[in-house]
Amino acid sequence: MLAIMGAMPDEVRHLVDALRDVRTVTRGNRRYHRGTLWGHDVVVVFSHWGKVASAMTATTLVSELGAELLLFTGVAGGVDPTLRVGDVVVATRLVQHDLDARPLFARHEIPLLGRTYLEADPTLRAAVHDAAATFLSEVANAPDTPVATALRAVGVSAPRVVEGLVASGDRFFASDAARAELRRDLPETTCVEMEGAAVAQVCVEHGVPFAVVRTISDAAGDHAAVDFTTFLEAVASTYSHEILRRMLGGGASF
Repeated sequence: MLAIMGAMPDEVRHLVDALRDVRTVTRGNRRYHRGTLWGHDVVVVFSHWGKVASAMTATTLVSELGAELLLFTGVAGGVDPTLRVGDVVVATRLVQHDLDARPLFARHEIPLLGRTYLEADPTLRAAVHDAAATFLSEVANAPDTPVATALRAVGVSAPRVVEGLVASGDRFFASDAARAELRRDLPETTCVEMEGAAVAQVCVEHGVPFAVVRTISDAAGDHAAVDFTTFLEAVASTYSHEILRRMLGGGASF
């Protein structure tokens, strides 16, 4: 079974609507929607914001509901200056940018796990990347579709998919200075969000393959709050739905 998580309702709303033969269970103030999605057995859940909330949700998915694969989908703030709103980042690996147990451990190292970076599953990651690339190519080649029109309305043009390091922490980046500081500390970072590395740690410790795909909603700078809210309301759930539809409906093997 594939588990699909999003930190906010808007990130998974269309996926929940697309489920067939749905069975919903409630655990820990979360509603887990299990059913069939484009021929695959999946469970979709709104995890709530932050590392603790998402780790708790991921643990329930794996330990109680039997998730065998896990995909986190949602939005993120761009840290790499070449990224633009509407671009898609598929995580190669993840790090907790706010984890600092010095002098007992190196900065960003996960205590007792013996690692700093958490690697996404290469097969699942490739399937997500291919689906995202197909979706964005179709948007570019069909400018009159509702999705393309919605993207233009929020200033998105020629979106692209990239792979790279995703940094997670319990902080919303809303200043240029904070973004610059993060880039100095972790120069390989493509984007920043609040859940992915925590979910990755749960998956690593349980031996569950995972992937994280993030759509850039803002530049994690001085105008982040405005950009984030607009993008979330307009197209965040559409991105998740369209990428997953191409991944699950396209016969991908993972």
